[in-house]
Amino acid sequence: MPQLTEPDNLPPAPYTTDGLVLAGSTLRQSVRVSAGGSRLRVRLSNTFGGAPLPVTAASVALPEGGRAGVSTIRPGTARPVTFSGRPFADVPVGAQVVSDPLDLAPEPGSVLTVSLHLADGQTSELVTSHPGSRTTSYLAAGDHVAAADLPDATPVDHWYFLSALEVRAEPGTAVLALLGDSLTDGRGSTTNHNDRWPDRLFDRLGPAAGVAVANQAAGGNRLLNDGLGPGALARFDRDVLALSGVRWLIVLEGVNDIGTAPATRPAQRRVAEDLIAAYEQIIVRAHAHDVRVYGGTLTPFGGNLPYDDAEGHREAARQTVNDWIRRGGRFDAVIDFDRAARDPAAPRRLLPALDLGDHLHLNPEGHRALAGAVPARLFTG
Repeated sequence: MPQLTEPDNLPPAPYTTDGLVLAGSTLRQSVRVSAGGSRLRVRLSNTFGGAPLPVTAASVALPEGGRAGVSTIRPGTARPVTFSGRPFADVPVGAQVVSDPLDLAPEPGSVLTVSLHLADGQTSELVTSHPGSRTTSYLAAGDHVAAADLPDATPVDHWYFLSALEVRAEPGTAVLALLGDSLTDGRGSTTNHNDRWPDRLFDRLGPAAGVAVANQAAGGNRLLNDGLGPGALARFDRDVLALSGVRWLIVLEGVNDIGTAPATRPAQRRVAEDLIAAYEQIIVRAHAHDVRVYGGTLTPFGGNLPYDDAEGHREAARQTVNDWIRRGGRFDAVIDFDRAARDPAAPRRLLPALDLGDHLHLNPEGHRALAGAVPARLFTG
């Protein structure tokens, strides 16, 4: 999910200097693909950029050891990326660009490394990124898109400009899109280990299932209003319906709407009603594109500050929303993430063994539990 980079998440100096970002620098990033296939292409985004994005050169390669978050690539594996036959791309403000197909055949679940060089840099600190990468990227001065290593590289745990790696998959493969917030984005998972619950779900289903995963979540995201990134209703067409090959959608979003609304009974009644109306909008819009929509119940936040409130109005809103998800009959299926994550002895709270420690987010075992709550049968037929 592309979003506007917050000032604290911009590339550090000297890679951001006087309004100029990554001038004369190489940016190396690694991404895990789910589907395997015969060819692939790179999608770059300047959706929130304040100036054109001038990519001078780019490459895709295999990382050393096949691991995410490393700065080295296997010698001889770098493939130059072209855009309409040219080795460069100037991405206009608000636009995205898709590369020409590369003759590189990734295995299912493999990691690829994308290197970009910006000779002139982006002349604005309004930069498109995905801060919650849970993956280490590297910055280095000079053009090193084909180099096996980056000298004196600076690590940053963010993705910049990269929006997708699209694989020409085998017939029968289809996309599962995920709409969510930090729980789905991977908060609490292990950096560079790809153990977010969507990754765990892909691993559990296995490549033979023919399910490619497109994680379109972001920490702090909300369903109704903008938060960190546009609200899910506002970004739904771009981040879900515009993707190639989407057949299924899981929606796990709404906790941040409840947690940021005033903790009064009228306000929480209203936010619960608005969330239900938003789910219905997503269902109608997805069904118009023949996409099946699966509703995820909202996980507990009892004990979290500031989301939990002494009077329990926010918990009442969560229960109202979850009751509608389970019994409303509008979703094509229900995935009970609440049941998978809650403490049976204290249902308002997360199970302690799954709690990251803030009583809102999940640790790696919690991500495993959410992945285990998704029935494999939802992706057959």
